[in-house]
Amino acid sequence: MKHLTIAAFAASLFAASATHAQVALDWSTVGNPDNAPNKDGFGSVAYEYRISTYEVTNSQYAAFLNSVAASDPNGLYNTNMGSNSRGGIGRSGSNGSYTYFVRGNMGDKPVNYVSWYDAARMANWMTNGQGLNGSSGDTETGVYNFDGTDSISAITRDLSNPNQVFIPTEDEWYKAAYHQPASQGGDADDYWLYATQSNEVPTIAEAAPNGDVSAPGQDVVNYAFGADWNGLNGNLTTVGSAGSTSYYGAYDMNGNVWEWNESLIEDSSSRGLRGGSYNSTEETLQAATRSLNDPVAQINFYGFRLASNVPNCPGDVDGSGTVDLGDLNAVLANFGQTTSTGDTNGDGVVDLTDLNSVLAGFGEACP
Repeated sequence: MKHLTIAAFAASLFAASATHAQVALDWSTVGNPDNAPNKDGFGSVAYEYRISTYEVTNSQYAAFLNSVAASDPNGLYNTNMGSNSRGGIGRSGSNGSYTYFVRGNMGDKPVNYVSWYDAARMANWMTNGQGLNGSSGDTETGVYNFDGTDSISAITRDLSNPNQVFIPTEDEWYKAAYHQPASQGGDADDYWLYATQSNEVPTIAEAAPNGDVSAPGQDVVNYAFGADWNGLNGNLTTVGSAGSTSYYGAYDMNGNVWEWNESLIEDSSSRGLRGGSYNSTEETLQAATRSLNDPVAQINFYGFRLASNVPNCPGDVDGSGTVDLGDLNAVLANFGQTTSTGDTNGDGVVDLTDLNSVLAGFGEACP
């Protein structure tokens, strides 16, 4: 039976309308809980979780801004997003009625000029329902409890709450990028040197005129100023277009933009960054390299991705809150493949178990 036929059958069988979020992230499940750390002590995570398959994009961040930043007292928008040639979001209107728009050809590029606090507020907003269906969409409480513009009083994670969205810890980020058990085809110590499932130096990406990587592949990474387009020597590229993924299915965990993580480093005030960016050297992509900065820093090669708890209804592959055609299509598109996209039970393979999980819950909202 063809995929289209199965999808049409499921749609007619369950005849349900999905509730679509303002921002619906694609998620990759990171299984193999209780894994050992690497030789430097990184990467051990006791529980299963999800990490966003792609870096947060300008389109997604602009939707967040339009929801919460008509007056923007917390500085979620950096004017360089609209004026710098590598920025992707413009702003119009005046204080109290600001609106935000994606700049030409930049919607699918990773958002940049975002601080750690900006990422935390977007995580809270998503945790609190994005302002949809009567939800608060609050940015100041949730996982990160703010007591000032640039300060938090507590981080309150709850692994039993499937609605929580958060910035990954350094160990969560590291595992999602570099871990692959040797028993499942990984390196002898269960960790790769690069987030491309390899110890080989990645190929430097080149870009097409629209910012897509022009010759994608599993070993291709946007770094070392290789992706020239829009008149720039090195630039951000379309998320996922390099084609290289970690073992758990997350794209661009090397290159494109450095990504904030939740962990405090060294002086207990700086937050961590991992993965390197479009202007990084090969060494900074490696698993041994960690960076840090003041959490207020907003730079054109800093971005982020988010993480979440595994939902109560495993059929909700895309995290929209409803088991719908998006979830079914994700399973069908990856059926028979070794990937986490569409893998509802975290066994590493998309198979009949995953299809049945989606069909069993089709049309239902997650608890």
